[in-house]
Amino acid sequence: MTKREKIMACYQHACLMFEDNVAISNQSIRDRFGLNKNQSSIASRILADAVEEKLIKPANEESLSKKFSTYVPFYA
Repeated sequence: MTKREKIMACYQHACLMFEDNVAISNQSIRDRFGLNKNQSSIASRILADAVEEKLIKPANEESLSKKFSTYVPFYA
């Protein structure tokens, strides 16, 4: 997948999970892309790119913890 395709897949994942009232996380992105726990930096990069594109946003913008961050679509 290209970088853009990964960002769009992340956004679509966020939208689908939001419909189920669930915020996405690094773990859910690893599951979505079939990554193992040692590849969490790849999932973090995908999430960061999607946030940079303003397609997703932190579920709790007041939280300072990056480790346990969750994300929702930009329109939530």
